[in-house]
Parts: sequence; structure tokens; C-alpha cells
Amino acid sequence: MSIPVGLQVYSIRDDAQKDFAGAMRQVKEMGYDFVELAGLYGLQPEEIRRALDDCGLYALSAHVPFVELADDIVRAARDYAVIGCRYVAIPYLTEDLRPREPGFQQVLDGIPAFAEALGEKGITLLYHNHDFEFVRMEDGSYALDYLYARFSPAQLQTELDTCWVKVAGEDPAAYIRKYAGRCPVVHLKDFYKEGQTADMYELIGIQAEKKEKPAGVFEFRPVGHGMQDMPAIVSAAKESGAQYFVVEQDSSVGRPPMEAVRMSREYLRTLGL
Repeated sequence: MSIPVGLQVYSIRDDAQKDFAGAMRQVKEMGYDFVELAGLYGLQPEEIRRALDDCGLYALSAHVPFVELADDIVRAARDYAVIGCRYVAIPYLTEDLRPREPGFQQVLDGIPAFAEALGEKGITLLYHNHDFEFVRMEDGSYALDYLYARFSPAQLQTELDTCWVKVAGEDPAAYIRKYAGRCPVVHLKDFYKEGQTADMYELIGIQAEKKEKPAGVFEFRPVGHGMQDMPAIVSAAKESGAQYFVVEQDSSVGRPPMEAVRMSREYLRTLGL
């Protein structure tokens, strides 16, 4: 079974910002089937749709910040429906909204309204994890499981980020199987980690409070060029009903982002994707 492979545009955000249409043409030429948006790069929804149509891509999904959804969910649903998205994902929670913080209740309260408004446009709501969801809640469960347990699959589906699952100390393949039938979109992300490091979020543009950092190395890598067992992850996803794979590389070390995402696509061909 062949599963379509897309690219999270955040991986090439600078290129997309400079020339969205040109960047999308390059992505198509690499052999990607679709993209997942992370912003609109100064364009209107109709312009995004036109650029993708022109080069033969489509926007399967989009990462839309929680605060943007909360500010005007009706507009967000309308805009991403115009683009043609089938999924919208909550991509990240700021510290005040995270599990075990008072603001987490805002997230729990917001999801039903988001799901309803998006559903009216034929869009399914996803949640994209990092590693901070792997803290224990009062009932002993991980916050990520606590979140999914509170909503039906019709309201909220998973978008498991396999890098952050592994960084949190869990097995990505096993976690995908845990949500079999509820994992339509799986993020394929590779990395290299050595020792203890505290600057992982700085690599995705989030500045932490300056403090003494433990010695260590962490860097994102092209898929198949890091520490992840990608064949096991891909097999688990297929067995669990995944319908789409999304390549994401938050930052690129030692090579241009376009080269990195090309390497990821080439590697996935060796797995029959």
C-alpha cells in the first residue's frame, strides 16, 4: 500500500516567504504529493490555492495556532476551506496553555467549538504534539492521552510527531499503534541527539529563558539520516490506518533546507513511498 507523502512548508519557510509559487514548484519536482501549510506567507487564501493548483500540488492540511483559531474560528474555517484543506491541526501550545497550567482548560474548552466550525466546512481537527504533552496528569496518564481521551475521534484526530514522541522517551511505532484508526496524518521527522540538551525549542525559533544549559547535541536531520527507526514507524502507520505522511524538518544544519527535504523524499522512496 502506497501512502501519499507531503511536506510541512515550515521546513522551507524562508523559501516560501520569498517566492511561494516557486518554492511549491520545487517541492512538486522533488516528488511530494501535497503540502501542509504553516501560515499563508503574506498571500490570500485564493492565491495560495492558485499557486498550488498551478504546480499540481494540494494543501492537505494546515497548522493554525490555537490563538488564531480562538480569535476567529469561523474565518479560519472559511479560509482553509477555500484553500482546500481537509485537516487543520493545533500545532503547538505556548507555555501558558500547556498541560498542568491554568490555561490548558482554555484548550479543552476550545476544541469542541473548533471541531464543529471546521466540520461544517468538511475539515477535521488534529492535534500535533511536541514533548511537553508527555507529563503526567492527576490521573497518572500522559497529558497527550488525557487530551485525546476527552474527545471523540469525530471531534479530534491525532497528528503524531514521531520525533517528539521519541524525544519524550516513548516508542513512536508503538504510540502510532496505540491510536490505530485515529491517526490519519503522521509526521515523519528525524533527529540526532547526544547527551542532555536544553535548547531543542530554540532550534524551532522559540527562545527560552537564558540559563545554564547541559552539554549535549541535538539537531534535526533529513528523514532516514538520524536516529529514528523509520521502517518500523512507516510499517506501524500503515498497519494503523494512516492515510498520509508529512515530512517535517524544523531546522537544517549544514545544508540548505531545500536540499534537506529533497534527501528526505529520496530516502522515503527506498521504503516504497
